[in-house]
Amino acid sequence: MAKVEIYTKGYCPFCTRAISLLEHKATAFPALKVEEISINSNMALREKMIARSNGSYTVPQIFIDDVHIGGCDQLVALEMNHKLDVLLVE
Repeated sequence: MAKVEIYTKGYCPFCTRAISLLEHKATAFPALKVEEISINSNMALREKMIARSNGSYTVPQIFIDDVHIGGCDQLVALEMNHKLDVLLVE
């Protein structure tokens, strides 16, 4: 089962939407591990997120098995195109 890491900030509706989708997926895939990494007031984590995502500085930034997926819109697009489940079970 895939390891999902999602960088977030408080009061971010896109973060909330992405986490909600991932929590929904976790009910279908109980072995799915989702790690939320809050970058609130933590410049070191923010810099790590930017480096890992090749310069993307908006949240959320999502990684599945250390592969950068993008943000909320990209996650939702994967789901809408029936490609997210494949990434989560590989």
